[in-house]
Amino acid sequence: MQPRRSFLKKAIGASALLGGSFGFRQAPRNAPDRSDLLKQFQAIEREPIVQHQHIPNPVPISDIGVYRNGEHFFLRARSKSGVEGIAAMKPKYAERLYPIIYEMVAPILKGKDARKWDELLDDLYLKKLNYKWQGLALWVAIAYVEIAVLDMLGKAGGVPISTLLGSRVRDEVDIYYASGRRGNAPEAEMEHLLELVEASGAKAVKYRLGARMHYTDESMARDKALIPLVRKTLGSDATIYTDANGSFDVPTAIEIGRILEAHGTDFFEEPCPFDYYDENKAVADALNVPVAGGEEEASMRRFMWFLTEDALQVVQPDLLFFGGLVRSARVAKMAEIVGKPCTPHISGDGLGFLYMMHFASFVPNIGPYQEFKGNEDGIPIESSVSLQPSEGRISVPDAPGLGITFDPAFLDKAERVKAL
Repeated sequence: MQPRRSFLKKAIGASALLGGSFGFRQAPRNAPDRSDLLKQFQAIEREPIVQHQHIPNPVPISDIGVYRNGEHFFLRARSKSGVEGIAAMKPKYAERLYPIIYEMVAPILKGKDARKWDELLDDLYLKKLNYKWQGLALWVAIAYVEIAVLDMLGKAGGVPISTLLGSRVRDEVDIYYASGRRGNAPEAEMEHLLELVEASGAKAVKYRLGARMHYTDESMARDKALIPLVRKTLGSDATIYTDANGSFDVPTAIEIGRILEAHGTDFFEEPCPFDYYDENKAVADALNVPVAGGEEEASMRRFMWFLTEDALQVVQPDLLFFGGLVRSARVAKMAEIVGKPCTPHISGDGLGFLYMMHFASFVPNIGPYQEFKGNEDGIPIESSVSLQPSEGRISVPDAPGLGITFDPAFLDKAERVKAL
C-alpha cells in the first residue's frame, strides 16, 4: 500500500488551498432575519434563469420522445425548425418514468416556445393537476426533458449551457470521488478509496456510514473503526466527506458526528432520514462538522426552510430529483445569500457527471469539490475536451448546448419507446 500513499500525498497536498470562500469547514452558522430572507428567496424563485437574449427567434417545441438502443435510453426534444436536443437517461429511471413524460409533461410543452422555459416550469407543475404528483417521479421526468430542451436551446443560439443559464465562471471542475460501498471491512474500504484516488487524481473523497436508513451493531463498529482509519491514511490535509444516507437517530448521529469532528471531517451528509427535518436540524445545531443534505428534496419551499433555519450548512439538490438545472440554480442563488455552498447530488450514470459539470460551470458557490461516481456509461459520445478526470479535475465542454455529439449510428439504431 505504500506506493499508493505516496501518490495520494501528492494528489491531496494542495486540497486545503482550493476551498475558496465556500469551503465547508468555514460554513457559517448564523441567525439571519428569517422573514427578510424568505422575501429574498421568493424573489429569486420568480426571477428568470434562462437568458433569452441569446436566442432572438422563438423555438417552438414540436416533439419530445424517449428512445432506446439496447441498454441505453435517451430523450430527444425537437423544435419545429428541426433543431434537436438530447439527454442521456439513467436506464432504471427511463423504464419507469416514460409514461409520465408522455402523459403529463410532453403534451403541455408541445408548440410552446422553449425560450420561456422558466414559465413553462410553472405550467408543468400546475397544469393537469401535476402538483398533486410532486415528488421525485414527476421532477425527474421534467429534469430529463429540461436537459434536452436546454441542449436544443443552446444549439439554436450557438451558446453553451453556462451562457444560456448565466455566465461561465469556470472551465474545469474539481471532483470528490464518492465510494458507493457499504458494509465492507474498514481496511477493504480504505483500499477502495485509495484505488479511486489513484485512478482519478481526486483530491477529495466521500465514504458511506451506517447501514442505509438504519444502523446495526456491525455498522457502528465499522464506522468507529473507519473514520479514524481514513484520516490517518489520507493525512491531515485531505478533504474527506461522509454520507450516512439517513441511517441514524439524533443521539447516534451526534455520537458519530463527534467522532467525525475529532478527525476533521469536512461534511456529514444526511445523518438522519431525509424527511426527518427537525431531527437533521437538531444534529446540525449540536455539531461543528457541517451537515449536508437535500438530495431527496423535491420542494422549493423546503429548501427555503433549510436555509432560513440554518438546518443545513451544505445544500445538495439532486439535479434530477429536484427537477433540473434551472430549479437547482435558484436554490444556489438562495444559498449564496447566506454564504452557503450548493454542491449538487448527482446520478452515477446516464451522464449525470456531465450535467453536474455544466451546473458547476455557471454557479459560483458550488464549494471546493463536486461529486463524481465514475464515467463508465458506455454511451457513444464525442467532445472537444476529455470527459475523464485528470489530476482530480474534469474540463467542461464549451460547444453549444451540452457540448457533446452523440454517435449518429447510435441514434439511428434507437427505437422510440411507445406510450402505454
